[in-house]
Amino acid sequence: MTETRAGGARVAWWIGLAGHLLMAIWYGASGLVAPAWAVVGLLLVWAGLLVVGLWLRTRRPGWMLAIPVLDVAIWVAVISAGEAFGHWTA
Repeated sequence: MTETRAGGARVAWWIGLAGHLLMAIWYGASGLVAPAWAVVGLLLVWAGLLVVGLWLRTRRPGWMLAIPVLDVAIWVAVISAGEAFGHWTA
């Protein structure tokens, strides 16, 4: 039974990594709306989440599924705040 759990956790980690890598496109394309300094900050956050995800691989691989969810939440929050307070527009 523990082999099945370990296999499922590995699959979950790979799925989470794929979701995180897909979010890199959104973070990079933020330059269409956000100023360069904000895009650089977003990409640094993305890289930090990648480091956390790699760390999770050996400790709690199932938690990697939370990384793409955090990616989306952070991206939406930053872009929305920039639109509301920084008057960022496309």
